[in-house]
Amino acid sequence: MDKTNYTSRKRVGDKIYHTSAWRKLRQSYYGSQYGMCERCDAPGDIVHHKIHITKENVNDPSVTLNADNLELLCHSCHNKEHKQVYSPIRNELKFDEFGNLVKKT
Repeated sequence: MDKTNYTSRKRVGDKIYHTSAWRKLRQSYYGSQYGMCERCDAPGDIVHHKIHITKENVNDPSVTLNADNLELLCHSCHNKEHKQVYSPIRNELKFDEFGNLVKKT
């Protein structure tokens, strides 16, 4: 996926992210995952739509407001999902249970 495609898709979904329905769903989903990334168990901070929001489905609540379409990801896993090459954290590092950056064992 190229950056232009991602940027235009992000703009399409911007409205949904400012609704109270999304905020409530995001908070509830985050809590249901205990704040942990579903892929690597690092602290999660992005509630990601598995089916990406597009101009064709932005008004479809079965896509935008469906907990079954969500996944809690850390920044690194979210970047990998969107094929971003650069990660601010090196592969040999991770966060410990206190949020400190430590070497992976």
